[in-house]
Amino acid sequence: MEPRWSSVSIAIGAVLILGGCAGTGLERTATDEIDKGTPGNISPLPTGAVIDYQLGGAYTPADGVGGVARDSTAAPAGSLYSICYVNGFQTQPADRDAWLADRPDLVLQGNGKPIIDENWPDELILDASTDDKRQRIAVEIATTLDLCAAAGFDAIEIDNLDSYTRSDGRLDQDGAMALATLYVEHAHAAGLAIAQKNSVELGSRGRDEAGFDFAVAEECYRYDECALYREVWGDHFVDIEYTDDLRGTFGEVCADEQVPASTILRDRDLTTPSDPQYHFAACPLD
Repeated sequence: MEPRWSSVSIAIGAVLILGGCAGTGLERTATDEIDKGTPGNISPLPTGAVIDYQLGGAYTPADGVGGVARDSTAAPAGSLYSICYVNGFQTQPADRDAWLADRPDLVLQGNGKPIIDENWPDELILDASTDDKRQRIAVEIATTLDLCAAAGFDAIEIDNLDSYTRSDGRLDQDGAMALATLYVEHAHAAGLAIAQKNSVELGSRGRDEAGFDFAVAEECYRYDECALYREVWGDHFVDIEYTDDLRGTFGEVCADEQVPASTILRDRDLTTPSDPQYHFAACPLD
């Protein structure tokens, strides 16, 4: 299944400095390892709360909103539950050149050229095909996870877990799961919950093997996947439907017993309220 949204995320500030920064990662050696740990003082997803999906730009949440998802370059939303978006399996547009210049072997290659995500052609797919490469990728991305923790976020949304489906057969689900496990271990060590993004085809593997704490689904009603998420996650998942491809009415979405209580309707570009395309609604409808 192709990814349904992505955003630009650049590691910000000189937080937790261990050396010079390049892109979203610190300059470290291949022998470095990310921190591992068991869940400590982690704040779980507040099930049933309205979670506003603000990846296109941060703004003051509407009354009744209990949490937000924001890009890692943004600040958390005060006392509201705040989820930090991180692209863990593909490069961010602003970091493309740095990955190609400093760590080209970590970018997936095909016929001598980097393999891109055709839906997001300025994103390169990371090569998670070996344990060594997964460890090195995880070290780079861990810098952004640490920035999220230092900024005060409660959780991580790690995107493009399904990049192996766009790899022309060069990557597989097992490799993606192994890299996801490294991210989960580091997030937990940093005191962060971490969400599986989409990838309903994993079944319970994301929860049971990688250790994800909850899921962020896009368009599970549109694609008739909500029951599959609920079977694994119960009430511990969020769903975002989009105005440009909505199946039926949003009232019908909210009336479906399989959609999570934390279901919202957004415009596809996730704009801010100052944009005429902005749209936000949440279940249950008044």
